[in-house]
Amino acid sequence: MQRKLPLAVLALALAACQPQSPAPVTDAAAPPEAAAGQATSPADTAFAALSQEWLDGWLRLNPVYATQIGDHQYDDQVDDLGADGRQATVDFNKAILAKLDAIDTSTLSRENQVDALILRNQVEGDIWNVETLQSWAWDPQAYSGLAGGAIYGVMAREFAPMPERLKSAAARMQQIPALFAQMRENLDPARVPKIHAETVARQNAGLLQLVDQFITPNADQLSGDDRKQLDDAVATLRKAVGEQQEWLDKTLVPNAKGDFRIGAQLYDQKLKFSLNASLSREEIGQRARAEITRVRDEMYGIARTVLEDKADAPEMPDAPTDDQRQAAIEAALELAYADRPARSEVVDAAKQALADATAFVKQKDLVTVPDDPVKIILMPEFQRGVAVAYCDSPGPLDKGLDTYFAISPIPDDWSDEQATSFLREYNSRMIDLLAIHEAMPGHYLEGAHSAQFPSTLRAVLRSGPFAEGWAVYTEKMMTDAGYLDGDPLFRLVQLKFYLRTIANAILDQGVHVDGWSREQAMHLMTHDAFQQESEAAGKWVRAQLTSAQLPTYFVGVQEHFDTRKAVEEKLGDQFDLKAYHDKVLSYGAPPVRFVRQLMLDQPIE
Repeated sequence: MQRKLPLAVLALALAACQPQSPAPVTDAAAPPEAAAGQATSPADTAFAALSQEWLDGWLRLNPVYATQIGDHQYDDQVDDLGADGRQATVDFNKAILAKLDAIDTSTLSRENQVDALILRNQVEGDIWNVETLQSWAWDPQAYSGLAGGAIYGVMAREFAPMPERLKSAAARMQQIPALFAQMRENLDPARVPKIHAETVARQNAGLLQLVDQFITPNADQLSGDDRKQLDDAVATLRKAVGEQQEWLDKTLVPNAKGDFRIGAQLYDQKLKFSLNASLSREEIGQRARAEITRVRDEMYGIARTVLEDKADAPEMPDAPTDDQRQAAIEAALELAYADRPARSEVVDAAKQALADATAFVKQKDLVTVPDDPVKIILMPEFQRGVAVAYCDSPGPLDKGLDTYFAISPIPDDWSDEQATSFLREYNSRMIDLLAIHEAMPGHYLEGAHSAQFPSTLRAVLRSGPFAEGWAVYTEKMMTDAGYLDGDPLFRLVQLKFYLRTIANAILDQGVHVDGWSREQAMHLMTHDAFQQESEAAGKWVRAQLTSAQLPTYFVGVQEHFDTRKAVEEKLGDQFDLKAYHDKVLSYGAPPVRFVRQLMLDQPIE
């Protein structure tokens, strides 16, 4: 996952270099043939103009997200979630949709046919979110996320000189009280789930933590009127956060009576917009349940191999009971858990894992490796303690900025017991796996390839299932290629990590459609997927707070598997793995089904 943040920070940061001028937002839908100077049809010309019109209007209506993706025209503004702002969003998107309907998309280039469907999914989804899902009326996270993202987005990356970013942050902080007022006016406590209200109430003070982290240490870079405006903005924000906390604690939380389960009808609709994929909820559930059985059987086979000569090995018959299978896999995993770095050596272990993964990819010639190396940084302190590493990529419009592979040392204030528990999960082989997933050949490499595609629209609306699916796909690809000399315990850890991906998809449906209890959810995660109790407890909270996002990993990787299989079947002996990977990554990260249709010359649909 790119830019992995703790849940509180993630909400505050929008669900997480040399000074740059704002990247020009042009050629929003330029297909490769247009970039190469070839003629395009009148429909392509009309679609390019419409894409630009949508992009300009969408960025204007979503200034906080515009900053996140690298357009800095609106760094001093915050989204309007009031009635007028919501109506403006609906009116704008309906006008775009009418113009899109007027274009004969069958005459577009194949790449623009893809972009037209991506754009339609986004526009229809934005209308649906305002008019049907109405998260603005029941989900307080929408407001806390914007408030935190407003500050985090302009301060976390060095896209402009610090004084300029401080002035933008000051302007935004002055507008956050109005955002809080919209939150209090819009939310219907009877529709707000208790866990959403309680979570935002706990997170509210985190807004001031962002100020203390990013604003206060740099305030002296402003002087005169600019410094006064910054100080006034901070004082205004501190007062607003205190008033908001009182309202959250005394009004919203006590009166929050909504159901966190969104139900089958809304879930299916949201899933369609979220995934833009070829698999339905039923197909996702069926494949996930079959896959979790298959993977556990494979893990049992590995466990029998690695425990064969162990005197204290559990019973491992050919036809095990569920308890026997569980005990054998857990005993084998303990061998992996025991191999972990010392708490002071985590950063060095992660750096070595990245170097080893890069060397292996080059040696095996699995995919073209970008010339510019990913930069390794220490994870900022406020993000530590959740994962060992994450990939922090700049927004797609922030040209020329660095991608970071952020590595977390164990927090100094952790006891040895806490550190040991954490490193059992993030053991030596898991660190190797994270380097693969987050950087090489996962998120970093995919992002570097995808950035070369000329369509700005596709860059802005890049597919989460494509990106996350690719990162999960590379875990298996590297294992199959014999990484770490074919170490069976590495494959065991890789399969355990993959079980988390599968379980996410099952859990999301179970919670929001099937009415699962906490006990059912915890059994899936701790028993079926071998997750630690604390990790599973956190995922149970996440499943209540979000919907249709947890399946993105599983759906994405399944579509990557399906695409590779289809291309292999078509090419037979002519199939070349490196050429295949480079081709997949050349399309700019659209939904994976479009990659398959483009590669196999199938109709775009």
